[in-house]
Amino acid sequence: MAAAPQRYREFKMPDVGEGLTEAEILKWHVQPGDTVSDGQVVVEVETAKAAVELPIPFDGTVRELLWAEGDTVDVGSPIITVDTTPGAPEEAPAAPAPAPQAAAEPAPEAAGEPEPAPAPAAEQPAARQPVLVGYGVSTAATKRRPRKPVAAVPEPAPAPEAAPAPPAPAAPAGGGRPLAKPPVRKLAKDLGIDLRAVRPTGPDGTVTREDVQAAAAPAPEAAPAPAPQPEEAVPGQQPAERPGERRVPIRGVRKATAQAMVDSAFTAPHVTEFITVDVTRTMKLVARLKDDPDLAGVRINPLLIIARALLLALRRNPDAHAAWDEANQEIVYKETVNLGIAAATPRGLLVPNIKDAGRKSLAELATALSDLVTTAREGRTTPADMQGGTVTITNVGVFGVDSGTPILNPGESAILAVGAIKAQPWVHKGKVKPRQVTTLALSFDHRLIDGALGSRLLADVAAVLEHPRRLLTWG
Repeated sequence: MAAAPQRYREFKMPDVGEGLTEAEILKWHVQPGDTVSDGQVVVEVETAKAAVELPIPFDGTVRELLWAEGDTVDVGSPIITVDTTPGAPEEAPAAPAPAPQAAAEPAPEAAGEPEPAPAPAAEQPAARQPVLVGYGVSTAATKRRPRKPVAAVPEPAPAPEAAPAPPAPAAPAGGGRPLAKPPVRKLAKDLGIDLRAVRPTGPDGTVTREDVQAAAAPAPEAAPAPAPQPEEAVPGQQPAERPGERRVPIRGVRKATAQAMVDSAFTAPHVTEFITVDVTRTMKLVARLKDDPDLAGVRINPLLIIARALLLALRRNPDAHAAWDEANQEIVYKETVNLGIAAATPRGLLVPNIKDAGRKSLAELATALSDLVTTAREGRTTPADMQGGTVTITNVGVFGVDSGTPILNPGESAILAVGAIKAQPWVHKGKVKPRQVTTLALSFDHRLIDGALGSRLLADVAAVLEHPRRLLTWG
């Protein structure tokens, strides 16, 4: 006989990235009691790569949200419970029936109690029927009290001594696993607290977060030291904010970015070179392209021409497009350029990349750049969009910054920082004139690119921006 379908189903945190182990709950789109359908987005989570919306894979009614917004959840942990057959009669869980032998034994305290008159045979519980699944009426219920001849026997004197021992106050009602929600279990695990030793104060004997924290805190009577004790933080708890401070946990994208920058800065030997260039002709080209009817509806800006210039410079200097394979002690030269664009978002710095950017036309590259930046700022970048980058452009000029020393994305050979484009006095054709000028900074991995190669690469980018006709003559 086929088993009945499971009524309450749990949706577990999936691995939404490549080998990621945890994600943070950003926003719930449903609440208990809401109806959900297969494929409906129920929650938005943030991994170390990006923010991702998760659809639920079955229909039903939300029964319980197992985690709160802001909680970090391990991959594979249940995050929501759904009733897949709403409206069906509630079935009580089957409870193990007490052992028949124990039910038939006389109660220890009955030895000294008067025996009531036995019930007539017609009143025996044989006619009683169970009213709930798993909760029948025990046929031994009327045999709990011993018969008079047994009650008069004084031998079982030691039994009443063991009877008054009550169960441990911290034990759960069922004597099994303590009742606690997943966040409370995780807190107890982090603090090294055994839930079985915690006195529950929540509904139905549930262990709460406060119960765990109280169990972790030192006993006030045990240490009558003066005031310094409250200053010490309980292990696993965030320190209290002091006046003038604001603490924000490092999670998700920001945490991953910080770790990646540390790994890159202390793994790849960085070299940064600078060049200041007259980009007046490039700015005039951008203005003409905006008026070109063939490019109507395409977003044209200086970043498009700068990206095109870098792609052309890499084509002229292919040895600069490589990666360092530490495990095999090899340099891996790459033909396909996946061009990363650093984008500042509310969740931190994201660097999605345009796959095979070197083979795109000017219009295709413009569209890809626009879509990439818009998607990143809206928090919809997928982990796949940030995998496999080979070189990156970061535009610090949009903040009015003239230049900087960018840090490489891990695994990439170079990163180009573009400063603000400003009108400055410049010697042009032997005369000092106001020209549109910017500073470029190129950081590169010195294991892959030596000074001569890095200088040629940067000089070629500057040459294209100074005379953009080279996009045709060098291309």
